[in-house]
Amino acid sequence: MTYQTQLFPWCIIRPLPNMRQTIVARFRRRCDAEAHLRILRQLLPTAPHTIIFDLTPETPDKDSEGTK
Repeated sequence: MTYQTQLFPWCIIRPLPNMRQTIVARFRRRCDAEAHLRILRQLLPTAPHTIIFDLTPETPDKDSEGTK
């Protein structure tokens, strides 16, 4: 997990098929995330979005391991 990610633990995510998700935005405070979520729900009323507290360590991708 990068230092930048640790500074912004509150995330708005959008669930995708097959139990996947994409992070839409990151915030330092939950109240900022809630305000942004209200705007997203007005702009995209049919798209599902959720607020989470994300402090999970990032796992390295197989492509970025540097295998030759």
